[in-house]
Amino acid sequence: MSTPLLPGSPGQADTSTPVDPTLAARLVDHVERVVVGKRSVVTLSVATLLAGGHLLLEDVPGVGKTVLARTLARTIDGQHTRIQGAPDLLPTDLTGAAVWRPREERFEFVAGPLFANIVVVDEANRMPPRTQAALLEAMEEGQVSVDGVTHALPQPSMILATQNPAEQHGVHPLPESQLDRFTAATSMGYPEAVDEVAIVASQLGADPLTTLPPLLDLHQLAGLQAAARNVTATEDLVGYAVRLVRATRNRPGVRLGASPRAALQLVRLAQAMALLDQRPVVLPDDIKRVAPVVLVHRLVVDGRGERPDGVVQAVLHETPVAA
Repeated sequence: MSTPLLPGSPGQADTSTPVDPTLAARLVDHVERVVVGKRSVVTLSVATLLAGGHLLLEDVPGVGKTVLARTLARTIDGQHTRIQGAPDLLPTDLTGAAVWRPREERFEFVAGPLFANIVVVDEANRMPPRTQAALLEAMEEGQVSVDGVTHALPQPSMILATQNPAEQHGVHPLPESQLDRFTAATSMGYPEAVDEVAIVASQLGADPLTTLPPLLDLHQLAGLQAAARNVTATEDLVGYAVRLVRATRNRPGVRLGASPRAALQLVRLAQAMALLDQRPVVLPDDIKRVAPVVLVHRLVVDGRGERPDGVVQAVLHETPVAA
């Protein structure tokens, strides 16, 4: 029998207090009270939160990216902040800076907006590359370094970023190293006609987001994240995920395939999806379900062969579940 891998790490939550197994699924329903007609995107955003990851929403302006991000933030009874990407934004506008206090004759660190449980970075690719780089340490290590001093971020911590299409004016493409730190990337797309009517009607009075209460606190969120890590992922299942990732590196026309980090995020997100379905074990179908959103944004192709989404679909078709 295959042995479980990727157990929940000690100290993430007080596991002596059981977590309501239905709370994860109810979190999806709670977000849908504001974000209408986008069940799959809402489910992915909640799963990414439970997996302890970061999410990138790529789409044209006005389709609800920021509303989704803000709604997810409001469901958590913790700290949430919003950063508006702009060409003149400096790294210290994100991380914070040391401020001179004349009366005390000393410098005091004043934390920036990255010091929150959920950080909404709106139009991240409108920030200059130097400022984009300020997110790297925060996303990977849960800390920021300012003037040689390291400051831990509050936990749990999630970056939920949006970006505009690359062909729009005033954007700076996110570098590969930063894209690789996003657990998943997806797009909202335009709503169906009936959903668009409901969205417009709901906004004619009070903004439904302003009246949305939190559903869970940080302790409960940490418990759900620990529960996701404890969903069984067998050696065979992990081997399948790794073979999928390795297959992306050997396709014609692929200049940069998926990284080992991608394999880890693939399994962790699949664990969270299984938790949302209230299953104790990850299935191959969970891996197949999340593979496109985990892998596509990480691939770089030369333009003469398959598109990144085509590469992922091909490796899913060609890679057997069993070794």
